[in-house]
Amino acid sequence: MHTERTVSLFRNGRNQAVRIPREFELDGDLALIRKEGNHLVIEPIMKGRLLQLLQTLEPIDEEFPDVDDQMISLDNIEL
Repeated sequence: MHTERTVSLFRNGRNQAVRIPREFELDGDLALIRKEGNHLVIEPIMKGRLLQLLQTLEPIDEEFPDVDDQMISLDNIEL
C-alpha cells in the first residue's frame, strides 16, 4: 500500500476539495477533519462499532447479586 501520493486540489463552490485516491478511501459517509500545524488529518467517523463489538461477546451466565439488599438507607444519615 502506498503511504504517500500527490493529489489534486480543486474548488467545489466556496469550498476547497481534494480528490482522494482509491487506495486511501475511507469507510463510511462521515469524516472528522482537523488541522495540526500545516497538516490536515482526516479520520472516518465509525458509527455502530460498539454494537458490533458487543455482538461478538459471549453472554454472561452468572447471576448478579440483588443490589437492593446491599443498599444503605439514607433516611437515618444526617447530611
